[in-house]
Amino acid sequence: MSDDLPQPKAKNQKRGMIDLPSRCDRYEPLAEILATIILAFATLATAWSGYQSALWDGDQAAYYTQASALRLESARASTDAGILTQVDIGLFTNWVNAYIEENEELSQFYLDRFRDEFLPAFNAWVATKPRFNPDSPPSPFAMPEYRLAAQEQADKLEEQANLLVAEGSAALQTNNDYVLTTVFLASVLFFATLSMRMHWYRVKAAVLLMALIMLLVSIYRLISLPVH
Repeated sequence: MSDDLPQPKAKNQKRGMIDLPSRCDRYEPLAEILATIILAFATLATAWSGYQSALWDGDQAAYYTQASALRLESARASTDAGILTQVDIGLFTNWVNAYIEENEELSQFYLDRFRDEFLPAFNAWVATKPRFNPDSPPSPFAMPEYRLAAQEQADKLEEQANLLVAEGSAALQTNNDYVLTTVFLASVLFFATLSMRMHWYRVKAAVLLMALIMLLVSIYRLISLPVH
């Protein structure tokens, strides 16, 4: 009969004490759901970031390739301009020598062979009366009228190439930003997956919070970056 009597409670047992394992079990499904949501968003964001990174990387390569082609054309045009300048210098030097020797026939011979691009500068230089005017420019090549279409084309092509290089540099920077965001998202995947393996409530919550913060930072970066 003594066995039916109620047993006394342990002295160290406190009334109203919450059982920690039961509380962990209660929040475990919520933690799993949150981890799953984080994994889903991180996976989609990683795919989008990688896709954009590949597109911007292709743009960068295309811009640099076009810039290289334009610079080659610019170099050819600049070479042509240099050759034409040498022709103008040779004919002008011969004309000066014939003019000094007062050989009108020979000077007219060279004058008739001046290129059309050189004549405006030559006529403008002659109009300054260089023989009697000490302030006259030393030669037609110092006149603003001396312009070569080939050199202007070379300068224009070089300017276009510089613009393409700038576009390529901007695309490279955008590509790097997407790559860095992908690294952030990979960390999100790691921490979210790690949280699902943990059994300690506090540690699991801390890891999930870290994954959530990094996911929000990554999404903010993706929103702020230009879209191809």
